[in-house]
Amino acid sequence: MQDGSRVSGAAIDFRSDNTGRAAPEIIAALAAANEGTQASYGGDELTARVQRRFSELFETAVTVYPVATGTAANAIALAAMSPPWGAVYCSPEAHVTTSEANATGFFGGGAKLTAIAGKDGKVSAEALGTAIAISGAGQTHKSQPAVVTMTQATDLGAVYSLAEVRAITEIAGKHGLKRHMDGARFANALARLGCTPAELTWKSGIDVLSFGVTKNGGLLCDAIVVFAPEAAPGLPIHLRRAGQVWSKMRFAAAQLLAYVEDGLWLRLARQSNAVAARIAAGLAAIPGIETLAPIEANEVFLRLPIHAMDGLERDGFRFFRRPGDIARFVCRFDSTAEDADALLASLRRHVNG
Repeated sequence: MQDGSRVSGAAIDFRSDNTGRAAPEIIAALAAANEGTQASYGGDELTARVQRRFSELFETAVTVYPVATGTAANAIALAAMSPPWGAVYCSPEAHVTTSEANATGFFGGGAKLTAIAGKDGKVSAEALGTAIAISGAGQTHKSQPAVVTMTQATDLGAVYSLAEVRAITEIAGKHGLKRHMDGARFANALARLGCTPAELTWKSGIDVLSFGVTKNGGLLCDAIVVFAPEAAPGLPIHLRRAGQVWSKMRFAAAQLLAYVEDGLWLRLARQSNAVAARIAAGLAAIPGIETLAPIEANEVFLRLPIHAMDGLERDGFRFFRRPGDIARFVCRFDSTAEDADALLASLRRHVNG
């Protein structure tokens, strides 16, 4: 419809980038891999190709470990990077501390997630420095500073600039901390910044990356990418103990290869980012709506009156309601401009109604 109103009965799903389809290219790659026999547990040619392809992609020799989920990537990577008595610094909004049931502490044998204040879901470099200074480093009755982790894009939808990443890794490195990036939406951040994968990771001081695929058109695979092997020396054993070593590894490798082939991952991310940007532009014309953070990737967090959220749901929109007046809308690679326009039309009807 010309006013952006949705078609009656057609639900539009903004709940998560986990709710949508897998990209057809990834499904096709799995079908192609389903021929003949290959060595198990990573001894196959596709897994070897992943190591070579990702080393080309990141412009340095890397080791790639496919895993089933982003939680596995984060928790097992951090467990391998921290001693059991270590403190792992993160944003208060970070997925590792809000939504993973302390998997880091479980796999890390006691590693402690420690929230560091910041803006827009980010770790503040200044706050990190203060936290390390008052941590009691060297005192036997204190958790010892071990790792800092940044979520890119953040869990409020903002993106760390290269300067922000480098400021944090510089402080962490000065104090002997290891540096991890939760890249569940790494492609969305990369598409926003327009830099290279290398510039956003190891060239900015990142030791280990949790490389997200599932949220951006993947099927059943994320990965851990290691730039500095000395930062996580026991990682292969941690993965084996956690049940995260695929026996038919070629099917995980096929997904990773298809994801980055011909820039697919960035095309998918640009689409979801573009829909979110369209929503952001339209919000400027609707009074009474507050955004929780800049809309820089594919997530939109809004403060909305309860009656407006109820109205959106009556109109058939699906989204995530947080306690109180916060609503989250997540755009997927298969979201459309028409979806964005329909949401904006519904918001105009209900926010000040």
